[in-house]
Amino acid sequence: MTVLMGRPVPGGQGAIQIMAKILLMEDDSATASEIALELQDRGFVVKVADNGRDALSRARCGRWSAFIIDRMLPELDGLSIVRTLRAEGVRTPALVLSALSDVSERIAGLRAGGDDYLVKPFALGELSARVEALIRRPAAGETATTLRQGPLLLDLVARSARRDGRDLELLGREFQILEYLMRRAGLVVTRKMLLEDIFGYRFELKTNLLDVHIGRLRRKLDQPDDEPLLKTVRGEGFMLVSHA
Repeated sequence: MTVLMGRPVPGGQGAIQIMAKILLMEDDSATASEIALELQDRGFVVKVADNGRDALSRARCGRWSAFIIDRMLPELDGLSIVRTLRAEGVRTPALVLSALSDVSERIAGLRAGGDDYLVKPFALGELSARVEALIRRPAAGETATTLRQGPLLLDLVARSARRDGRDLELLGREFQILEYLMRRAGLVVTRKMLLEDIFGYRFELKTNLLDVHIGRLRRKLDQPDDEPLLKTVRGEGFMLVSHA
């Protein structure tokens, strides 16, 4: 999948399409190579910085779509980089990578200014899905109060949902799951992502909790005569059909 960003050209007609450009801050060469190849296969342009000071310098002087920042970098650690960039007004989305999985560590990463936090080891497909989701978010300074995907409308302020003008009576968790899926429409969302990011589970969980919530959401979202919007991707997770 090629991830593109439309930007207007002064004096030109319409917009040109520019590939999303990622700065990967990772000092382990094998890990950096695997991540870069995965993202390049999906159409990203990837540049790698293998130490903190070089990473910060590159982050300051380039136009980037997203940062991927390893927490433990030589010379300057990842969280210090995020804090410095945020203090300087750089609002580029940042995904923090770390082997530290405690909830307190995740909180520290997000409070430092990270937009997402992914624990090593991880699946490359999940990393790319998270990067794609970050790039889809509104730019800093924009306030999105509604999400729309084809016939589906989500009001984030009123916490209400409608499909084809029909009100959907969603419970709290169902609303959270639907919002999460809408922000990643067209992408496969893994069970692990939902269990971690919606339910807060940081370990392997043998339960049908997620299936119960997905089942309820599907019944409310897709009526018998409707085109199904919520699909199960066997062996991987779930996907909300994109109408982009």
